[in-house]
Amino acid sequence: MRTAQWHDYELLDTAGGERLERWGDILLIRPDPQIIWEGDKNGPLWGKAHARYVRSNKGGGHWETYKKMPEVWQIGWEGLTFRLKPMGFKHTGLFPEQAVNWRFAKEKIQSAGRPVKVLNLFGYTGAATLACLQAGAAVTHVDASKGMVQWAKENAQASGLTDKPVRWLVDDCVKFVQREQRRGNTYDGIIMDPPSYGRGPGGEVWKLEEQLYGLISMCLPILSEKPLFFILNSYTTGLSPAVMEYLLGVLLCPKAGGAVSADEIGLRVTSTGLVLPCGSTAIWQRDVASKTRGAGVPPAGGRRFSAAE
Repeated sequence: MRTAQWHDYELLDTAGGERLERWGDILLIRPDPQIIWEGDKNGPLWGKAHARYVRSNKGGGHWETYKKMPEVWQIGWEGLTFRLKPMGFKHTGLFPEQAVNWRFAKEKIQSAGRPVKVLNLFGYTGAATLACLQAGAAVTHVDASKGMVQWAKENAQASGLTDKPVRWLVDDCVKFVQREQRRGNTYDGIIMDPPSYGRGPGGEVWKLEEQLYGLISMCLPILSEKPLFFILNSYTTGLSPAVMEYLLGVLLCPKAGGAVSADEIGLRVTSTGLVLPCGSTAIWQRDVASKTRGAGVPPAGGRRFSAAE
């Protein structure tokens, strides 16, 4: 398990299908279907929450506000600033467990010793984009939501990164990659955080299980001659770390060598010291000796590799 650690974010407690989180000075209670254990919600911290997201039996849900709180507030991570706000479907505009991947990308970029171009597909509110910009890369940020791209720009401004080399694009990720192939553009690193289901700006339907293999295959021609990394994230229950590892291994290792690793990512719970799993990540790295044979298949008797931080 790869675990993210923060100063401005803290997973305080988990119980009865909910998580109690501190986002800077704001305490929020949000549902989490993985929290199948019971616990004591009568403690003082649970009672100090500013708001709780309550699911509806008919789908969706709403925020119940208990204390006065700003409509938008900010938290920081390693010199970056993120603007947060309660959104529909329980989100705040940030996935703090992804900090392990932001740090990984930063370290790979900083150690490259050369100019680095990164493509961030399904870039959301831009946390990974900002981390790569901060490390010195030129980044192309693509998301189908105009509102999310605007939010990412606001995060870049709050972080003092508006003068960095970045392209903010509202586009369907599949169509964008196809056009990049025709243009002959290449990237040294690709970050992909696709949704389980979604629609593009032109109404295009995206279903992860049906289209992920094809999209990763499309990305192979736009990798540079000496790519650094490929990061694949997933919050889809049916897409295990082992499946993601095999997928990247069978596609990337025969073309570019290197090795693939995969694991769950999570957040440590302050009240118990245990780690709550929050998603899965598979990472391909070029400058790691290959641990696979043939098309990404581990040798007989070989161990499954864990993700490098």
